[in-house]
Amino acid sequence: MQASLKTGGTLRLPQVVALYTGAVLGSGILILPGLAAELAGPASLIAWGLMAVLVVPMALTMGLLSAKYPDAGGISSFVTKAFNPQIGSLVGWFFLLSVVVGAPVLALTGAGYVCATAGLGDISRLLIAIAILSAGILINYIGMKMTGQVQVTVVLTTIIVLVVTIAGSFTTVEPANFTPFMPYGWESVGHAATVLFWCFIGWEAISHISGEFFNPQRDAIRGTLIASAIISILYFLTAFVVVGTHSYGPTLSDVSLVHIIKTSFGSSGATVAGVAALFICMAPAIAYIGAASRLACSLATNEFAPHVLARRSEKYHTPLGGLLFLAGCFAILLLVFSTRIVSLSTLILVPSGTFILTYIGGCAAGFVLLKGSRFGVMISVISLILTSTIFLFVGWAVLYPLAITVIWCIFMVITGRHHGIFSLRRS
Repeated sequence: MQASLKTGGTLRLPQVVALYTGAVLGSGILILPGLAAELAGPASLIAWGLMAVLVVPMALTMGLLSAKYPDAGGISSFVTKAFNPQIGSLVGWFFLLSVVVGAPVLALTGAGYVCATAGLGDISRLLIAIAILSAGILINYIGMKMTGQVQVTVVLTTIIVLVVTIAGSFTTVEPANFTPFMPYGWESVGHAATVLFWCFIGWEAISHISGEFFNPQRDAIRGTLIASAIISILYFLTAFVVVGTHSYGPTLSDVSLVHIIKTSFGSSGATVAGVAALFICMAPAIAYIGAASRLACSLATNEFAPHVLARRSEKYHTPLGGLLFLAGCFAILLLVFSTRIVSLSTLILVPSGTFILTYIGGCAAGFVLLKGSRFGVMISVISLILTSTIFLFVGWAVLYPLAITVIWCIFMVITGRHHGIFSLRRS
């Protein structure tokens, strides 16, 4: 995936940090602190700390590759350079079609929390989800400079709400809520850590936008380190107040953060909770839509996807074909959800296998492409082992990447692009 969208490199370090933070700090913070506490009790804090440490190699692998090979193809481009264009395109399809499902899930999650706090119904939830996705598409259509500026505002608002909520909750933290510390044993900590993995993905999305960094060689690494520190601190402190206020249990775990916000802000808590949920889900939606639309353009430009996806806006030179493709897919997913044929919990699990396979491909590429750096190889290997282990737990969700692989194979044969698929190369 050699082609990239050339827009002059408009994203500086503050925008880079905001994009990384917005891509990773997503809807998981609304739900998983309570669910992890229910699984492992106060010992879930060990799981949060463990994941915060283990995710650093994974994030740095993506950062190092983005710094060395800034390209709209992102992980797809890395795998192409490390192995061959065919395998790279398959990884690209995995990521693109993960976002097709993942972005509507983010929008529906945020919309659901807004409706729950405002007492609105299902129709309102769909309309708010449509508004979130439409905003993400429009912002990315106008261009990455606009996207970066909006993302800084969204992420700052999210951080402010979380910090104020955490600070306000400390007065209600009770030491008694931390005992017994490990009621379900060490195994529960491991189970909780596996679940929490989903709170720390998103680094791969920004690799597709790294070509538009003002200084990718410097800012990809700096942005990764700063964002990972911000994210880990916010996650851990949120989990701490959830446990310390015992805001979890059968009726509270999936709304623990909203419960804390309502408690902290009193009568205005419902409004604050709704705004927080909206911004928390909007930030990663913007980042993922930007990444996927640029990847679609890159794949199509290199003839690994239908050519219509390579179309760009004449006015903004943005990936119009990719954005229109995403808009159509989002409409279908929201329509399916509105019929209640598929629940949101099921939709959340669908792209899990493809997201992990995307990381596996990127980490394997890092092992090849970063061989000039002992540090780069080491963190790539650690990341590859971690992501491969997590993939063993995806269960039935493996059917989605299998279906994508079948469709990809048919496309490759029809277009005659399958020749040389098993030949490997070094860049």
